[in-house]
Amino acid sequence: MKTFLYLLLCLFALETQVQGQTAIQAGRAIEIRILGVPPEEAARVNNTYPVSESGFVRMPFIGNVRAAGLSPESLGRSIEASYRAAQIYTNPTVQVISSSDETVAELMLTVGGYVRRPGPVKYFRGLTLYNAIQAAGGANEFGSMYRVKLLRDGKIREYNMFEIQSKTVPVEPNDTIEIPQKNIFGR
Repeated sequence: MKTFLYLLLCLFALETQVQGQTAIQAGRAIEIRILGVPPEEAARVNNTYPVSESGFVRMPFIGNVRAAGLSPESLGRSIEASYRAAQIYTNPTVQVISSSDETVAELMLTVGGYVRRPGPVKYFRGLTLYNAIQAAGGANEFGSMYRVKLLRDGKIREYNMFEIQSKTVPVEPNDTIEIPQKNIFGR
């Protein structure tokens, strides 16, 4: 009986070790949690991230990080090293939780500010800045389409939606679009 229990315990330990080393796959979702940073900073990073078809996850402040083919532990160490190298966090600890059966059902981006329906918008290939704003109901009576802000990878770009080239700017999953309030001149 002791031998049977010992064998069962060994099999359980082996299965746990194999599960922990499962490689992350493109097109799947992974959960990333960061420790060792202020709570407001952790709130910016802690999320479920899609692994793109090219095998990358887009992390706040550091951009794309290779994920496909890595174990969750290896990806965590890679993200930690990237944050340290960019001098964003001095001593982060990153936990990556990968579920082999969790596919990315929907990719999203966020449209906020002075729009009719602020919040998440479904991303699809070919979605433009103007289309994403319209998917959120468009600017409300207080929103300015002259100074639309696009936040991506910690960088803010400003666009005038009355210019054709600005309307056709492609957006990406996890982008944030902000429609500001009109100024005194109605812009």
